[in-house]
Amino acid sequence: MIAILDYDAGNIRSVEKAVEALGEKTVVTRDRHSILSADKVILPGVGAFGDAMARLKEYDLVDTIHEVVDKNTPFLGICLGLQLMFESSDETPGVEGLGILPGKILRIPDCEGLKIPHMGWNSLDIKPDQPLFAGIPDQSYVYFVHSYYLKAANEEDVAASTEYSTHIHASVAHNNIFACQFHPEKSGSVGLKILKNFIDL
Repeated sequence: MIAILDYDAGNIRSVEKAVEALGEKTVVTRDRHSILSADKVILPGVGAFGDAMARLKEYDLVDTIHEVVDKNTPFLGICLGLQLMFESSDETPGVEGLGILPGKILRIPDCEGLKIPHMGWNSLDIKPDQPLFAGIPDQSYVYFVHSYYLKAANEEDVAASTEYSTHIHASVAHNNIFACQFHPEKSGSVGLKILKNFIDL
């Protein structure tokens, strides 16, 4: 069973549909027991960092998320879900993130000829031997929608990166913790393979 955390984020339904299309049972929930008993847990997200952290606190999900991580359950953050896993974001100064991994979320710098938010397909520079990207060729394209990007504190946590105005840490992996800034649920066959790799961990 895959638990998808329900905190009123924008892309919960599309993530649920993508996982179910892979033949996996899902539960969209904010119930602590259901989350802690799941085989895998996904933190999706579209929206603003500060609002999302406020909702995670309102629904008592912060401690539950840390329990999931501490008990070694595979955990996947998607888009805003990735950003929330780190320490802070330029989008909402003064608001602390979950702090699961060290790093900060920064605004994508303005660059002539490039639009912000970054919306569209970019290729990934994938590091070797990454479980989330098993069977996926380097430079595969995935779909992004974001104005802020991850700068991870530890380069060894970075599983894949991309370039858009700056060097963007597009995916991370650390023990049982995984995250993607892009949307695997909107990235065609490559994205479905990434989700399948997560399911099969």
